[in-house]
Amino acid sequence: MSLKLYFAPGACSFVPHVLLELSGAEFEPCMVKLHKGEQNSPDYKSINPRGQVPVLVHDGQPITQILAITLHLDQLFPQMGFLPAEPMARAQALSTLAWMNNTVHPTFTHIFMPQKFSDLPEVQAALKPYNTGLFRGMLGELQAIVAHAQQQGQAWLGGERPGALDAYSLTFFRWGTIAGIGADEHPVLRDFVYHKVAVEPAVARVIARERLQLNMAAPA
Repeated sequence: MSLKLYFAPGACSFVPHVLLELSGAEFEPCMVKLHKGEQNSPDYKSINPRGQVPVLVHDGQPITQILAITLHLDQLFPQMGFLPAEPMARAQALSTLAWMNNTVHPTFTHIFMPQKFSDLPEVQAALKPYNTGLFRGMLGELQAIVAHAQQQGQAWLGGERPGALDAYSLTFFRWGTIAGIGADEHPVLRDFVYHKVAVEPAVARVIARERLQLNMAAPA
């Protein structure tokens, strides 16, 4: 079995990067430097014409999009429990993952890359603070999800094993600090990220490989 992951440091590709590291399987991590436009190169677009990360290439077949890659890796490594096996728990986990991917993630994109949504400078300027407020609220909702899981005695957001929900939570927390949302505004989420997710050995290896700083807030 051949596995290759195209990722960009700090991007949503962190999620499958963590899953692959957790799996213990051999895979080839291939960094795509978005700031240098490598995602738009002919070579990369021959793999993913949309010019996005992540891309998982399994035995020569590319798979794009977080949801598809997560489901594929969950089926490839069922023993890892990246998603719950019990039908209702699985549906609930997929519901949260879909919300993360199709609502929380695009909201941050409106903050970080407003030029994708308007070519008018005044509109771009308005998009940032408005969506920062929305993203702050979503981090609050994510914190409530973490708190509920802890109250239920769950070790991780998806149950007994770390998975995609946990990796995405770390990504969103980090992105929040990029948007100027203080790490201490959501203390339950902060502690979960710092003291649970980030210290998991496989996650720590990915953080080191991507050279990530969890709190990206500018020094006071």
